[in-house]
Amino acid sequence: MTDRYAAISGSFRDPSGYVYFRDGELYRQVNPSYREEFDQLVGSGLYERLAGDGLLIPHNEVGLEYAGNDGAYKVIKPQRVPFISYPYEWCFSQLKDAALLTLETQSRAFDAGMSLKDCSAYNVQFIGSQPIFIDTLSFERYREGRPWVAYRQFCQHFLAPLALMSHVDVRLHGLLRVYLDGLPLSLVSRILPVRTRANFGLLSHVHLHAKAQERFADSSVALTDRKVSRMAFLGLVDSLRSTVNKLSWQAGGTEWHGYYDNTNYSSAALGYKQQLVAEMLDRIVPPPRSVWDLGANEGVFSRIASSKGFPTISFDIDPAAVETHYLHSRGAAHQDILPLILDLTNPSPGIGWENRERMSLTARGPADIALALALIHHLAISNNLPFSKIAQFLSEICRTLIIEFVPKSDSQVQKLLSNREDIFPAYHHEAFEAEFGKLFTIARREPIRDTERSLYLLELRS
Repeated sequence: MTDRYAAISGSFRDPSGYVYFRDGELYRQVNPSYREEFDQLVGSGLYERLAGDGLLIPHNEVGLEYAGNDGAYKVIKPQRVPFISYPYEWCFSQLKDAALLTLETQSRAFDAGMSLKDCSAYNVQFIGSQPIFIDTLSFERYREGRPWVAYRQFCQHFLAPLALMSHVDVRLHGLLRVYLDGLPLSLVSRILPVRTRANFGLLSHVHLHAKAQERFADSSVALTDRKVSRMAFLGLVDSLRSTVNKLSWQAGGTEWHGYYDNTNYSSAALGYKQQLVAEMLDRIVPPPRSVWDLGANEGVFSRIASSKGFPTISFDIDPAAVETHYLHSRGAAHQDILPLILDLTNPSPGIGWENRERMSLTARGPADIALALALIHHLAISNNLPFSKIAQFLSEICRTLIIEFVPKSDSQVQKLLSNREDIFPAYHHEAFEAEFGKLFTIARREPIRDTERSLYLLELRS
């Protein structure tokens, strides 16, 4: 592959083809080994129906001169997803919606004489708050009597983490960052409460499935050697859909959920802060193509950016706040917002093969604009991060920064200091401006009415 081509680090395991950039444009090569399946996907009308209904990423077929190497059967140019996110960054309902999308795709494929050969959660991405299946080469011809080869993967990538999030603790979604190929069913079966064995779906697809895996692990007869009728195949997919649909989680009871109900902002101060943020966003030329809202909570300020037509990624550490934000965004029209779970003090690293299969947060940037509102005191006081470190990190992930400074006299900072020694003599406006000024220029500084806080518009130094 020449210097004009750059392979996508997460696209190398599938012999059917791979994804790459050529001169900055995204392409996917279809290898000769996938010829029959690709022709059936397109010729049966399945691709057109799935793409037309927003379930599968659309593509255009281009000439073989765009191939990544010799011997390609086809080359397609898929629609580019604005921001790549990962299952360990999704809230409960995002993972559930991705699971249901995968099952719906499987059902429609079956009607066209095809089936999904893999059910990785990484085959799903979000455009705004809408999930979409992105692996065009995941389809294979259905063979009568053959079991669903992707069944185990679906259970490990979707059903198992959803069951843990629903029945044990929603924060266990973080295990997906450890187990990139899905959660081991034997582990999940041990963690789930005994009462889940009374749930037929979880009993069948998690507990008994785990036992079957253990039983067949040392056997010469594989689980996939069994014959499965067409009716049983359909029944399996329907059972999984029913089981997933019944799993639920009610957002609430976390530290930051309902933050704006308990903040020290008056309604006038909050309104003025919203006005200032809107004005600063309007000042950016050219208009930003990406906005990252750091510590977005339930998305009050993300919606301001989105309302201006700016694609917005909203990060927050609190799963309940992200869940609430996602459900609101999913049901709203014309909102290009993707809420994600992220701990800024421990952001998603590069992981997988060679630490590059799944990108780090910084590798997915920089954003044109980052919002860091009511955040600096949590990083500096709660996490002992000096201004220099915070400024350096933010300079790596954005070109323009709208940041709120919260002084020590603020009641929220006093609350943070109430149970610890004040070891932060350098936490003040002057030190903040001095450290951030080394990497950014201050384009605007405005006091926020009815508070002692200030809002800054900073531009990265060239």
